[in-house]
Amino acid sequence: MKKAAVVINLGSPKSTDVKDVKEYLGEFLMDDHVIDFPKWARTLLVKGIILNTRPKKSAEAYKTIWWDEGSPLIVLSQRLISKVRKHTKIPTYLAMRYAEPSIQQTLKVMTEEIPNLEELYVVPLYPHFAMSSYETVVDRVKEVAAKDFPELKLTFKEPWYDDDDYIKVLSSIIKETLPEDHHLMFSYHGIPVRHVKKSDCTGQHCYKVNDCCSVVSEAHKVCYKHQTAVTTKLVAAELGLEEGTYETSYQSRLGRDAWIQPYTAQRFEELAGEGKKKLAVVCPAFVSDCLETLEEINEEGKEDFLHNGGEHFQPIACMNDRDDWSALLGKWISEWKI
Repeated sequence: MKKAAVVINLGSPKSTDVKDVKEYLGEFLMDDHVIDFPKWARTLLVKGIILNTRPKKSAEAYKTIWWDEGSPLIVLSQRLISKVRKHTKIPTYLAMRYAEPSIQQTLKVMTEEIPNLEELYVVPLYPHFAMSSYETVVDRVKEVAAKDFPELKLTFKEPWYDDDDYIKVLSSIIKETLPEDHHLMFSYHGIPVRHVKKSDCTGQHCYKVNDCCSVVSEAHKVCYKHQTAVTTKLVAAELGLEEGTYETSYQSRLGRDAWIQPYTAQRFEELAGEGKKKLAVVCPAFVSDCLETLEEINEEGKEDFLHNGGEHFQPIACMNDRDDWSALLGKWISEWKI
């Protein structure tokens, strides 16, 4: 076998100890794809401020969602890969963008176990393009391969936000969980507006054209907000949802800069006052349940919604290691062509 695939998720701290959380946050936040400031400014912000205050709070949050087996994201990713291997003959491995198993460690293991490895299929586990998620995985793989494995031929799975089979899997999850009388929120991870503008390959479209996400443009190939809007639209059509019974919002805002809107946290405060007192929330930007879904949405979000007049809150799980999702991922890998 001269081919192999590597599936790459975000990553997680090794444990809920403050030291491990600090190490993880340091690697994550010092990535210039995540905080795209000059290195001196990023270092001052991350190492001078954030890492002196945030790790303890984050460690407490991780403790509320941690499983006996370890980090939910890691455990679910491992379970997913175990199932995917049943659906493809191509050797498939798991790596994390941050922490362990790192991309470098995983590629080393792959080349040791497959000495004649020539071609590598890389699947970033992000349905939508964003410089802080999909792009950083692509760039890191290229960097590691160029330095340590220059003979490898790389192919990257492109974002699949509008893939028919993906939409069917996501829609099935929602259909299985969504109560008939609940308003549905599609809560995607947020990104700064400057990231959208910076990724705009035309330099003339995003946030410069009225209703830019709806006006056809080459920029949409790398526009996170457009791609999330398309996912919502396609799922709504698949499920036959009526206008006004669902919406899109964005979570996990950090800092004072403008992020794409509307903000999920703000909508949690407003919805009950608009008569939407029963709410279900799905988080399509995440393929695996993690801190942002299990704690930020299912715990903090639920509390905020109910505190502001909501009556019932229904979280909807990510795709995790579902059989239909693992089969689809195995199919993509099996059908990979150079």
